[in-house]
Amino acid sequence: MHYLLGTDIGTSGTKTILMDTEGNLIAQDLQEYDVLTPKPLWAEQWPEVWLQATKTSIRNTVQKSGIAAEKIQGIAISGLYGGSGIPLDENMEPVRPCMIWMDRRAEEETKWVLDNIGEKRLLEITHNGADPYYGYTKILWMKKHEPENWKKTKLFLPPNDYVIYKLTGKIAIDYSSAGNIGGIFDMNNRSWSKELMEEMGIPLSMMPKKIVESTDIVGRLTKESAVELGLSKGMPVIASGIDCGAANIGLGVFEPGVYAAAIGTSMCAALVSDKPVKGKDLIVWPYLYDAKRLSYYFAGGATAGAIVKWFRQTMCQFEVEVEKSGGKNAYDALNEQAGTIPVGSEGLIVLPYFMGERSPVWDSDAKGTIVGLSLAHTKAHIYRAFLEAVAFSLRDAMEATGENLGKSILLAGGVTKSKLWRQIFADVTGYPIVCPIHDVEANMGDVMLAGIGTGLLSYEDVKQWQVLDEKIMPNKKSHEKYNDYYKVYKSIYNNLKNDMRTLTRLSFENYEDPILQKTI
Repeated sequence: MHYLLGTDIGTSGTKTILMDTEGNLIAQDLQEYDVLTPKPLWAEQWPEVWLQATKTSIRNTVQKSGIAAEKIQGIAISGLYGGSGIPLDENMEPVRPCMIWMDRRAEEETKWVLDNIGEKRLLEITHNGADPYYGYTKILWMKKHEPENWKKTKLFLPPNDYVIYKLTGKIAIDYSSAGNIGGIFDMNNRSWSKELMEEMGIPLSMMPKKIVESTDIVGRLTKESAVELGLSKGMPVIASGIDCGAANIGLGVFEPGVYAAAIGTSMCAALVSDKPVKGKDLIVWPYLYDAKRLSYYFAGGATAGAIVKWFRQTMCQFEVEVEKSGGKNAYDALNEQAGTIPVGSEGLIVLPYFMGERSPVWDSDAKGTIVGLSLAHTKAHIYRAFLEAVAFSLRDAMEATGENLGKSILLAGGVTKSKLWRQIFADVTGYPIVCPIHDVEANMGDVMLAGIGTGLLSYEDVKQWQVLDEKIMPNKKSHEKYNDYYKVYKSIYNNLKNDMRTLTRLSFENYEDPILQKTI
């Protein structure tokens, strides 16, 4: 029997699992951390946090498993969309924190791209538009506003590729991570766009020369890394890619035509296709399987599980303290309370735009909003409305895709732990929901990619793994009620977006930073 590791570097934590080559989960470990938000709409993380969390989670998983190092034959490492990527100096040390996908500061740079390059040309070459979400606009922000850091920067690397470099000494970038930077990657040729990079003033040398498939072996563990992790020197390290794509792989999606939503801190609701799907409202990058042929088209909320975590931490001190004292898990307690509340939370609607919003809304000024509160509402009502808000966001993403999505929706991520939330997703969308058996989708995908990359597994092998649970069917009456609430959900944003823009201006006036004042 051989064993494989899968590590996913997420926005709020890094998880590692160990599985055998028959698909059995042996051990796992999670290391949590926070996002730095020094100013409104900014979101950064230091790469050292990712690196140490990765090392700790791998080491703990190996120790928990009791499996001998020589029997563990490979590891694949996926990661969050690292936005700009980590700016590294000539010694491969970070110049500043990484501006991650959630960061929305590059509004002025986005406008410059639209004015000087144009959306039509961007779409033709990159299949993506212009928005502060994309990494290339964040790179342009750094170039303009932090010239000293720009001079020091020799290379940008995504989170997972940076960690792989630290473990192996080898530099590469996978196709999904390259494509997700947006406006400097040519989706037609699956290569860096020299012409767009020249026009934006981003040197080609700042991007990794080597672009690899997610099943490629990038390098092998150095002696130092192997000792630190409790593994064998020379063990293969496989590229993997963006974590939501790895989650799709973990759900068994290897061919076009399957709609799947990976919902963690954020939400990526995606259709894998070998043909162009729609256009500017969706985010597009090469898929983690057959990257030169298949593309991953997604829409989805910038904050999904993040808003529920925020509610728990901010509004639920009692439940959190009970959990700390050895009592019921806070989320389980909140789900029980929310389960007694009727569909629609008795007239409450939440907009889940707590860090602006990406596809399909594309509005940095969008705000988290609770509408309909009365003295009759309780914490349980509001919590349920938060769960419903993420489901409404999924429905919005599905409509943006505008394609035949099939007969059911695959749903992955931490949300699948809640029976109530799974049913809400089914009732809001009107689709049967199919969830994985284990809450390790991105990690499962990593293990599959590691197995294929090392030759221990074939695509046919992993397709046979039993990864999905039974369908959750929508309740017809609940769906009809949610149809009415969904119309209000859409209407509220349209009616409030001008006021939201004003609130952004007013909130930034609290800061005296002249650069910030200029960017708004």
